[in-house]
Amino acid sequence: MIGYVTLGTNDLEKNAPFYDAIAKAMGVGRMMEFDSFIAWGTMDGPAGVALTKPFDGKEASVGNGTMVALQVDGPDKVRELYDIALANGGSDEGEPGPRGDDGFYAAYFRDPDGNKLNAFCMTQAG
Repeated sequence: MIGYVTLGTNDLEKNAPFYDAIAKAMGVGRMMEFDSFIAWGTMDGPAGVALTKPFDGKEASVGNGTMVALQVDGPDKVRELYDIALANGGSDEGEPGPRGDDGFYAAYFRDPDGNKLNAFCMTQAG
């Protein structure tokens, strides 16, 4: 149902490398790019992520309670994206690990603008 998620940025050029690194680890790259907007993913593929300067020209700000979840194929990939995020100017919001008892495994981080993301997978509950 979701085609893509867009996050605001105040410095597209500075913050795009964060998403370039995350996208590369997920096997995708930039699928659309303009002066004020970049989208990562594949055309006609699963939902992508975009970074944009706000259309109204005002400062971008993070949404309190807003988060983008990136589904991956296992705990090793969760750890990899978490490490990539921190190595590319992101900040920690919760180290990789199981959450609850239902097989949900995730790591939480923020991009350089403060937008919150997570990488997650489902493992065997137990």
